[in-house]
Amino acid sequence: MPPSCDIGVPVGQDALTGGPFGFDPWALYSAGDLTNPNLLLAGVIGQGKSALAKSLAMRSITAGRSVYVPGDPKGEWAPVAAAVGGTVVRLGPGLLARLNPLDAQDGPEPHGPRVRLLAAVAALTVHRELGAAEQGALDAALATAERRRSTPTIGDVLSALASPDASSARCDGVRVEDRSADGRDLAHGLRRLVRGDLAGLFDEPSTERLDPHAPMVVLDLSRLGSDEDALALAMTCASAWLEGALLASNAKRWVIYDEAWRVLRHVALVRRMQSQWKLSRAHGIANLMVLHRLSDLDAIGQHGSEARSLAQGLLADCSTRVIYRQESDQLSGTAGALGLTRPERDLLPVLPRGTGLWKMPHRTHVVHHVLHPAEVDVVDTDSAMRDHTEHEDR
Repeated sequence: MPPSCDIGVPVGQDALTGGPFGFDPWALYSAGDLTNPNLLLAGVIGQGKSALAKSLAMRSITAGRSVYVPGDPKGEWAPVAAAVGGTVVRLGPGLLARLNPLDAQDGPEPHGPRVRLLAAVAALTVHRELGAAEQGALDAALATAERRRSTPTIGDVLSALASPDASSARCDGVRVEDRSADGRDLAHGLRRLVRGDLAGLFDEPSTERLDPHAPMVVLDLSRLGSDEDALALAMTCASAWLEGALLASNAKRWVIYDEAWRVLRHVALVRRMQSQWKLSRAHGIANLMVLHRLSDLDAIGQHGSEARSLAQGLLADCSTRVIYRQESDQLSGTAGALGLTRPERDLLPVLPRGTGLWKMPHRTHVVHHVLHPAEVDVVDTDSAMRDHTEHEDR
């Protein structure tokens, strides 16, 4: 048994050797066993992958790590945060919390990060990439808003788009009428966050502050329901908070994207995720992406498209892949995407619940995740569907 299989927090039992299995991406990266700290977790519904993610998060906190969940679309992480003394920020219609994504970018040079964030938000609202003239209009509107208020809101930017600054337009060699026209579609798109269905969530000064020292911070988006656009916008704005927190703290931090298939459909958001993946080592973070199956990528875009390439890049930048049971029709695609050997592929349809194939750069383990009885009600979302005897078997 490789000596490094018990490095880190305990996960469970190695099904092949009977020995303990532990995992800590920072320790394994330092030991040269991983090329990066990021982790992919995939498996069909009901096989225990969510329980693994939550258990790993809780146990990592006891080892001095912290956890950030930048979007919880089903509201399942709030009990986990409560159990570890973490913080839950709930966003949605009728709730009091407000986030100004622009205030997380305060610093010596806030304009660049702010305009990149606004471009991502605007692209989501207009459902297409921004043109060069639109980028110029957005940049100018933000600059105008920043002159009026040190920490502007999206509402301030919207006002500046609707009434461009004439002197700024002249300096750029653009007629004010043209600049207004260039920003018209963006203004219609951003209006959704100011006077549309997402009004009151992101257009006012923040009522919350992200504590970079909290053991766990969860952004609960369950009140947004099944609106995929609203979820993508909320996670894009939340990612600005994340970046601010990373700059304010050197803590080793898990960043967990549960239900990742719901956000991978949006190119602007995947670009921001890719940036966080690339900066994982510089900031001391480990990203954990949870999918049902690798064929979820088929909903993202055609082969060769930017969206598909970006999503595949995220997979390539996960040097640890944990695969729970897959259906037979998913085996070829999964094996091809993750570089599985034939014996590894043949294991996937027969893996029992709670057991996963852990594929690492230099070795592979089959690991049975062992839950402590005290964890079951907190981390196991299917606990109500099974008998207590089955809990004990886990």
